[in-house]
Amino acid sequence: MTSRVVRLKAIALIDQSVSALESGRDDGAVRGVSPAVDRRAFVKASASSLALAWLAACNSSGPRSAEKALAYATRKNESVEKWLLRHTTMDHGSPGAVVAGGRFPSYFISDVVPSYNEALSGPWTLEVSGMVRNPVKLTLPQLMALPRVEQRVNHFCVEGWNAVAQFAGVSMREIAKVVGAQPGASVVDFQSFDDGYHESWDIESTMHPQTMVVYAKDGVALTPAYGAPARLHSPIKLGYKNTKYLTKVVFMAERNGGYWSDKGYEWFGGT
Repeated sequence: MTSRVVRLKAIALIDQSVSALESGRDDGAVRGVSPAVDRRAFVKASASSLALAWLAACNSSGPRSAEKALAYATRKNESVEKWLLRHTTMDHGSPGAVVAGGRFPSYFISDVVPSYNEALSGPWTLEVSGMVRNPVKLTLPQLMALPRVEQRVNHFCVEGWNAVAQFAGVSMREIAKVVGAQPGASVVDFQSFDDGYHESWDIESTMHPQTMVVYAKDGVALTPAYGAPARLHSPIKLGYKNTKYLTKVVFMAERNGGYWSDKGYEWFGGT
């Protein structure tokens, strides 16, 4: 069998599996998957099986010949994950869990804790631009003057732990309304002053009611350790997708990756 025929057969298998999952049919591809199955475990399993569908069919030409098909499988995995993790529920923090407070881990990529320097850079602003009708640069008082949202939610780390915090800020839905996000915008990039850190999101996750630009945590203004003056947060995305030290929000037509996404972490990063 030629490599082209093998490749086409592998892609057909991937398409068949994805279509079955999306349609909810109880055929061979999804038989035995209980509604109560852990969604993250199932996503991981489906991602592996889709990749293995190609690897099992790969001929002796080696991994290089599989690159295009693996990229295709990755895109399909995202569509499955998007379907499985569709955002119809709200997170309110784990039952019985206490707010982590100072035990809430902090992270950044700079050599030292990033701290915005007004003397050097002028007053902090949050630029919201790209595919919008009314681009703006919001000062912190202007951001805080928008309708305030407070929520007690989980923060999920890709390393496996989670912590609960009380966040206050402005929903991304409200910010999108202020700038008039255009219908063609399908991705939003969140940029920071932490050594160029950024991560882009799908528009559906960005518009989830619990996705917000945060300026206070546990009743006090954000400190540098937790992303001051403002950060992105949503319980529907893994921690590395929640950009801290936020300076710019750009609505776009196509994704542009992200700091960890470009290093091999999953771009969708859903919880």
